[in-house]
Amino acid sequence: MLARNTRRRTAKALALTLALGLGASGAAYAKNPMVGGAPMYAQKTIVENAVNSKDHTTLVAAVKAAGLVDTLNGPGPFTVFAPTNAAFAKLPPGTVESLVQPQNKATLTKILTYHVVPGVYTAQDLMALAKKGGGQGTLTTVAGEPLAVEVQGKKVYVTDVKGNTATVTIPNVMQSNGVIHVVNAVLMP
Repeated sequence: MLARNTRRRTAKALALTLALGLGASGAAYAKNPMVGGAPMYAQKTIVENAVNSKDHTTLVAAVKAAGLVDTLNGPGPFTVFAPTNAAFAKLPPGTVESLVQPQNKATLTKILTYHVVPGVYTAQDLMALAKKGGGQGTLTTVAGEPLAVEVQGKKVYVTDVKGNTATVTIPNVMQSNGVIHVVNAVLMP
């Protein structure tokens, strides 16, 4: 009886180990997290993936209005802190509509490039940067402005020069030309 229970426990442990092992390798193979109801494919570019996210239609429209599609489809690599539609909706009424007007292209471009950092910074890299800086690190955006990175527990926060903080809600969405971290606020240079 004891031997049979031991064999059962061993079989269950083996089955669990195999399931976890397959799950881990499956996760490594299927690194296509869902963002805005759409899978994000690591072999596609930032723009090719973003256009499929129903949570990023405002960002995509802004990127198009600013003429940044070719840049973000380029080789990069880039780290993009991608605000959701809900993040844009937190801005004062009329802000987004005003920013996408042709006469405001320079301002829109500066805001959007403030969400982009040259190179690839995964959440682990951001955490290491913050730890190295004694709890806070600094990145320089494509707009040439600093962006503060802070970690509390397992959450990553980015703070703009005006003191507005965004939380990374979906980290490490790997792309062929960089990485996207979905954020819940629009950062301002």
